[in-house]
Amino acid sequence: MGLDNLSIDTALKIASSLQVSDICSLGCCSRFCRQLCDSDYLWESLARERWPYINGSSSSTLAQSSISMGWKSFYIQRHIEISGRAQAAVKFVEQCSPSTPIEGGDYLRTIGGLWDLKLSFVDAQMVLFKPQLNELLNLVGLHYCRIWLQIPANQIMEALQRCKIAERHICVKWWKLGRWFYGFRMRDEQQTRRVSLAELMTEEGEDVLGVLSRGAVHEVLRVQVSVGDSFAGHWSRQST
Repeated sequence: MGLDNLSIDTALKIASSLQVSDICSLGCCSRFCRQLCDSDYLWESLARERWPYINGSSSSTLAQSSISMGWKSFYIQRHIEISGRAQAAVKFVEQCSPSTPIEGGDYLRTIGGLWDLKLSFVDAQMVLFKPQLNELLNLVGLHYCRIWLQIPANQIMEALQRCKIAERHICVKWWKLGRWFYGFRMRDEQQTRRVSLAELMTEEGEDVLGVLSRGAVHEVLRVQVSVGDSFAGHWSRQST
């Protein structure tokens, strides 16, 4: 039995459990399905689930915009706008050489730009959790979701595994101010950690994520982040 034979309430309940891509495909099946998949009820639910901040009073302009143009049109327009503007972060990281570390300050500014765009967890997955992207872009998405959006680690881990990027590796290098010893300051300490994205969601990777979140502050003089084992090649060339 197809959706055409169901009551509108039952059909809407079934359709509301589908992904956006599935809803768009369903709308091509029949006139009834097209009308069903154009329903404001359906698209309002999708929009509020994807962008929870629409529910806040500070986003009344967005809510009014959705009412005036219809929820489906609002959803499509918002999706295109966010995806397009988020490409600025993507282009910045992609322009960096794979063998050249990114400075901690630039890295944190990139994440801050995502916050200014009000990217949701779904947005970050769609834009940044792609295996064909640079590992640093995957890291930016992970960091933004965990620290800025406060998404639980287990949910992020599920997304990493679903997108097949959990075992991708990044390297973080930081310099700490040398300790004082009998009136003399020792040489600045240097640490390098190579971790997978999955490890950053465990206790083992908490210290690395903490360094990335704080950046160069207090005793940490400098932070750099790079792809996989690229630090080794970069620093061996610097020393020759």
